[in-house]
Amino acid sequence: MFPHAVTEPFDSGMLDVGDGHRLYWEAAGNPNGKPAVLLHGGPGSGLSPNTRKHFDPDRYLIVQFDQRQCGRSTPHAAEPVVDLSTNTTAHLIADIELLRRYIGVERWMVWGGSWGTILGLAYAEAHPDRVTEMILASVVTSSRAGVDWVTRSMGRVFPEAWERFRNGVPMIDRNGNLPAAYARLVQHPDPEIHAPAAAAWCAWEDVHVATTADHEPNPRYLDARFRLGFSRLVTHYWSNAHFLDDDALFRDAHRLVDIPMQMVNGRMDISGPPDIPWRLAALLPKADLIILRDEGHGGGSSMSAVIAEAAERFAGAASA
Repeated sequence: MFPHAVTEPFDSGMLDVGDGHRLYWEAAGNPNGKPAVLLHGGPGSGLSPNTRKHFDPDRYLIVQFDQRQCGRSTPHAAEPVVDLSTNTTAHLIADIELLRRYIGVERWMVWGGSWGTILGLAYAEAHPDRVTEMILASVVTSSRAGVDWVTRSMGRVFPEAWERFRNGVPMIDRNGNLPAAYARLVQHPDPEIHAPAAAAWCAWEDVHVATTADHEPNPRYLDARFRLGFSRLVTHYWSNAHFLDDDALFRDAHRLVDIPMQMVNGRMDISGPPDIPWRLAALLPKADLIILRDEGHGGGSSMSAVIAEAAERFAGAASA
């Protein structure tokens, strides 16, 4: 059952979503299969073909896209002059709906990992009639307390690394909103200012997921263009609490009560602690939560097995 072959896309393109943005998208698997949209993390990570390994290409129409200003979408957040004003959660929700209509499906399953779980939940709460099932891995939700947890409170776990992270911003900003301070630095036009800030932000990103003994530094952070685009988008979203009302995803969870859902988190995930999906599952009668003792935020073979089993289970369900 797992892993499935990561097949090449049978179709791809650039979708004009307005505001000067064009999204790169691709479709793989069976054109007549059960539709599923896979939402990547970040914000700003870009799609990963490897994610398709959880889904049987004979049974699924697998749709992926690079969210605004990352991956192969244009314009890119790493470009010298960057305007992020038309890149918010509301814009991304509208993009998903536009892509759904463009692909020509009525309803689809939603998969999301990390930031993709926030976007997936926000999308499903806005359009519950368009979602057949959900699979959410390393679940996080939108709140200022959650942002503060990742950027400040976790300094108790990684004190040396956090001190370096905090000291990457001017003294006047060190007791305030760290994502906002970094956002100002990484959006500065001078490479002497934005490049070291992007490197410092990404170094902290790599640290706070490192809770398992086999963790290795993520090679994507070796790419200066990726570091700059990623850090610009993450700090843009985090400094604005993901552009959602505080705890809005819990407040509006009642809109998801009829949607079958598989959630999976690692017990050692301190970036997205298991109490988040625990609270959410308590509100959703069709949600199943599995907490894995041997996994952190990045997930591994145990988490992949849970995702693949859920995808297999949902594959036989009707999509319309």
